[in-house]
Amino acid sequence: MNESTFGNSTYELRFHSLFQPGRAIAVPCDAAGQVPLDELSERLKAAYLGARALVGREYAFPAIERRH
Repeated sequence: MNESTFGNSTYELRFHSLFQPGRAIAVPCDAAGQVPLDELSERLKAAYLGARALVGREYAFPAIERRH
């Protein structure tokens, strides 16, 4: 995923909270769910990696969704 694709991404990978309805962590991805780690800000990268580590404990398995 190159810079222009990342900026215009129509998909996002969403980790919905298991305990707080309406709360989720969303990061840009491609249609296959691949996240461009090198293109994320440090803050978003930390949130993404944290959510991945907490799947099943704090967050549901991620879903690929179209961005609004």
